[in-house]
Amino acid sequence: MSNQVTCAVIGVGRLGIIHAENLVMNIAEANVKYIAASREESAKKAAQALGVDLWTNDLDVIWQDETVNAVIIATPTHTHAELILKAAKHKKHVFVDKPLTSTVEEADTVISSVKENKIICQVGFMRRFAPAYVEAKKRINRGDIGKPILYRGVSRDPGSPPESYIKTSGGIFLDLCIHDYDIARYLMDSEVDSIQTFGTVQMHPFMKKYTDVDQSLSHLVFTNGSTAVIEGSRNSSYGYDIRGEVLGTEGMIEIGSIQQCDNLLLKDGYEYFENIPDFPSYFREGFLNEMEHFIECAGHGHEPLVNELDGKIALQISEAARESFEKNKKIHINRSEENEDS
Repeated sequence: MSNQVTCAVIGVGRLGIIHAENLVMNIAEANVKYIAASREESAKKAAQALGVDLWTNDLDVIWQDETVNAVIIATPTHTHAELILKAAKHKKHVFVDKPLTSTVEEADTVISSVKENKIICQVGFMRRFAPAYVEAKKRINRGDIGKPILYRGVSRDPGSPPESYIKTSGGIFLDLCIHDYDIARYLMDSEVDSIQTFGTVQMHPFMKKYTDVDQSLSHLVFTNGSTAVIEGSRNSSYGYDIRGEVLGTEGMIEIGSIQQCDNLLLKDGYEYFENIPDFPSYFREGFLNEMEHFIECAGHGHEPLVNELDGKIALQISEAARESFEKNKKIHINRSEENEDS
């Protein structure tokens, strides 16, 4: 019996195209039947470029097509909840780019529907599938650095998205730092007890209109007593910079590099190398690995490594991070106001 998964990719932005290309070109078990977008012309252009026969801007066509087993949702965050609920109602497995939804309340509704309709829902936290992070997790589990006691994360984007994106993005903590919140929880193997965040606007004044920042710092305390310090920045003039570090009682693991390749040029008393230019380059393998994982789970009925519950928890941390920034205080996750520190 074939385990091939017939898919529809919804959304033709940068991430939608990355996912569609991986499904079409690199994953034999996937069959992309539709490319969908809000504008039919955009869907048609993307489908023809990828060699996909069908395109549409009418999602009812996809929901009603019983041959479609799964959908890949790569649309703006505010559309996620409605699309996941539609997919679940029609018994189609879901891959959705982070965040799961816009709010925790929406996440609860989505989780109920996913369970009720017995579908698989995987959230696009690709760092869990990037080779450097996979290796780090393996070594931590093996005990190579003893007990993990500190995670340090750096997420620096080379500039800010446009104002039109920022005003609906949910802010730096939901849009950018959420990746570090998820991977920190995963690597430290503990839930977040509290978070305190700080932020400033250094280079993009328009962000002040949206109570957003372009430079942020988060301090997390986990329930097992370990901690994390996470920087989120929109101000990396030198390139895309994603790195991590896990300190343990018996050693330390460095994760990632800003160096695009292993070549190093020595000239005139200086060292030179090329920086990684953007996130598709940095996480090329991670994006492919997470999509392979989703297709395998959808085809065989396995629970994904990062599911809707993980998506909700990352969202809770991000909401607490924003609240901490706005109130200038530490916020305890899932605790009442009277238990929060001033």
